Amino acid sequence: MDQQHLANLAHLRRARDLVDREYARPLDVPTMARHALMSPGHFSRAFRAAYGETPYSYIMTRRVERAMALLREGMSVTDACMAVGCTSLGSFSSRFTELVGMTPSAYRAADHEAVLAMPTCVAKVRTRPTRESSVRIGEAAPGTAV
Repeated sequence: MDQQHLANLAHLRRARDLVDREYARPLDVPTMARHALMSPGHFSRAFRAAYGETPYSYIMTRRVERAMALLREGMSVTDACMAVGCTSLGSFSSRFTELVGMTPSAYRAADHEAVLAMPTCVAKVRTRPTRESSVRIGEAAPGTAV
């Protein structure tokens, strides 16, 4: 890898770290691009090339991930939605269902005993929402191996 590519990756990490820290506040591409020291268009293309998803998708994935933890703790769906920085319950529910494979209400009502028994660092990795799979610990269909 050349020096410019490595520098771009470092700048992209800065923006990704901003999202990881500040997911609950309003974030847009121009703000993230400023943190990455790039133009918004270049930032969006470079982010997608580096991380495999758009900046907006990454923000929503982080928000859904945090909402999952809040719902496992018993927080209401509306309160979890607002706590993670979403302003539309409908959009939040749609994205949650797309990533997790069940509605936020169904996820809240599900048994999370297996996840709660795991060390936090393991639970965070095992429950991270992804587009590739909606099967999670304690959420597999009956008779399927996880």
